[in-house]
Amino acid sequence: MNTKQIDAVLELAQTLNFNRAAEKLCVSQPTLSYEIKTMEEEVGFKIFDRSGKGAVITPAGAQFCQALRFIRADLKNAVEQGQNFSAKYSDDISVGIPVRSMLPILPQAMMQFGDKYPNVSVTPRFIGFYNTDDFLQNKLDILIAMDFEVRHIPDIKVFPLYECGISLVARHDDILAQKKSISQEDLYGRTLMVGGGSPPALQRVQQRLIHSKRINFFNSADHDTTLTNVAANKGICLSPDFFNDFTDEFAWIPYICPEKFKIVLCSHHNDKRESLLHFIKLLQNYSQKNNCNY
Repeated sequence: MNTKQIDAVLELAQTLNFNRAAEKLCVSQPTLSYEIKTMEEEVGFKIFDRSGKGAVITPAGAQFCQALRFIRADLKNAVEQGQNFSAKYSDDISVGIPVRSMLPILPQAMMQFGDKYPNVSVTPRFIGFYNTDDFLQNKLDILIAMDFEVRHIPDIKVFPLYECGISLVARHDDILAQKKSISQEDLYGRTLMVGGGSPPALQRVQQRLIHSKRINFFNSADHDTTLTNVAANKGICLSPDFFNDFTDEFAWIPYICPEKFKIVLCSHHNDKRESLLHFIKLLQNYSQKNNCNY
């Protein structure tokens, strides 16, 4: 299976017309037909049923094309990264970050790092919350996470970054958004989104509120669903400040409670590159300088 075959299948799946697909790919119609036929022989099932110059995608073909789109996107990204890398850099440090949570720190560290190591690139990779898979598979050199997520991982080095608290997340037009801080009593009578993979410290806060019997609560599947419900005015939520993506879509108001979250940076135990250790130190320094922003 090669990129020409993948492109031929995906383009025909889009147009369902051999002539139009061939024109868009700037190849002849026989060449397109050959690439499709070769792909079908390789995978062992029909992707398309032919009808004159047209094509009808088979059920197996539809499912196959769905997977091919992800493969093609990953391949395109890999090629682009390779082009960037070969043009300027001799090494790379990949950093796994939950959504946009390190935006106040990461760009500053990257700029200062580039002054000392101009031939080493830093590649941010934005990942989902509680996602350590790529780091465990050595696809990431650095992982930024909450400390409880990585305590069980062997053969890693853990560096402290900062502590953060909990904030109330609400719509900007919510009356609570005008407050400088939020106490438990401010939430009485409101509907609180709970669950959704909340970390243990946040679960304790949620349970205290529920046991007060002074709030309504609504179970939410995950953080994205919770934010959608908040945007739909179904309620409010509490979240670790680490999850703040700095998009200004919601108001984040500090919630008064003793619970804190330790944010850490992890690297692989056998990765002793001088450049990596320098970048880690920069992240630690900028985290300490900007800690008040969390």
